[in-house]
Amino acid sequence: MIYLASDHVGFELKEKLKTYLQELGYGVKDFGAFKFDAEDDYPDFIRKAAEAVANDPEQGQGIILGGSGHGEAMVANRFKRVRAAVYYGGDEKIITLSREHNNANVLSLGARFLTEEEAKKAVKLWLETKFNNEERHVRRIRKIDEL
Repeated sequence: MIYLASDHVGFELKEKLKTYLQELGYGVKDFGAFKFDAEDDYPDFIRKAAEAVANDPEQGQGIILGGSGHGEAMVANRFKRVRAAVYYGGDEKIITLSREHNNANVLSLGARFLTEEEAKKAVKLWLETKFNNEERHVRRIRKIDEL
């Protein structure tokens, strides 16, 4: 299951990614925003997606969006067993490393910096990249979870 959430800045891109993910065959649960509201606050929506991932960190994955993606990742990372990585463009190796080495279960996208096509490409790459399960990475993730 893919859990989606965004604020007003990411709302339009979230809606496009929701359709894209469904077309790819993923189950999607949308936690909002459900309409454009320039006065909304991202923690209200991001919290719900992060809680869903925290309740099923091995199977559930989150894609969250905001202006830069940073604030959204900060909210998500407050939840135990959530590992959110930020992507707002640039080298795609950032995306693959977030999965291969850190087993990120949330991808936080900076909607102000990505086109629709770039976001779709990033999401697809992130979802298709698997954790490499090397002992050193397992050990490090366990230490994060123990904090």
